[in-house]
Amino acid sequence: MTAFFALATSLLWGLADFGGGLLTRRTPALTVVVVSQGIAAAVLGSIVLATGGFSEAGPRLWFAFAAGLVGPVALFSFYKALALGPMGVVSPLATLSVAVPVGVGLLLGERPGLMQVAGIAVAVTGVVLAGGPQLKGAPVQRQAILLTLVAALGFGTVFALITEASTTVTGLFLALFVQRLTNVAAGGIALYASVKRGGEALPVGGFPWASLPALGFVGLADVAANGTYSVAAQHGPITVAAVLASLYPVVTALAARGFLRERLRAIQAAGAGLALVGTLLLATG
Repeated sequence: MTAFFALATSLLWGLADFGGGLLTRRTPALTVVVVSQGIAAAVLGSIVLATGGFSEAGPRLWFAFAAGLVGPVALFSFYKALALGPMGVVSPLATLSVAVPVGVGLLLGERPGLMQVAGIAVAVTGVVLAGGPQLKGAPVQRQAILLTLVAALGFGTVFALITEASTTVTGLFLALFVQRLTNVAAGGIALYASVKRGGEALPVGGFPWASLPALGFVGLADVAANGTYSVAAQHGPITVAAVLASLYPVVTALAARGFLRERLRAIQAAGAGLALVGTLLLATG
């Protein structure tokens, strides 16, 4: 169950990141974050009302609130880095997010077996290579690296926080709703401050209504990924769940290959193969 939900997380996050990166090339990153998360919050609010999730309110929601404060910073940084590119700088460094939940798992006393340790090493190496490292010649190298490191730290922190935010399914819906409301509030304040400083909230042609379905997909895929990761981490070792969930850059690279016709380099193909081998080791370990 841990492997299944963690791999579902990587699929959902990979597609959400691909969509978010594309949208940010045409629309300001903060606007993408606020609108996509706002759509997700509206859908989650309806689910919480329908399932009576508000009865699950308790002290654990502070973890969801904290995740909601960190989330917009991570999303904004990552979408901005994806828009600046190149993908070979952004994707490999984003996998550093796995260090936070893995560290938490080790501090809590988890001790993965020998095969799982091998799987972690192989999978992380594969994900880094699948991104197609390009640390030379990138015109925005320093900015892309800095933004991606901020995003990686933020994503890893959200991983750790959302795992502690609930213990039941209805409680998870409520936690994700609180997280998204906080995302929208924090992102909205940041967007307002950006506009006051002369930044743009909308592209030149006005609000991209044609992109609304894509914005909704990005927000809902992101929130679904948070949910599947929480389930994965609660039903198995956090170290295993975090590493398998960190395979999302492979999904992003494959989506770019399928939709944008970006060619996979030899190092990326080799990395994808290593990531698969690492996944098998973790799932069977």
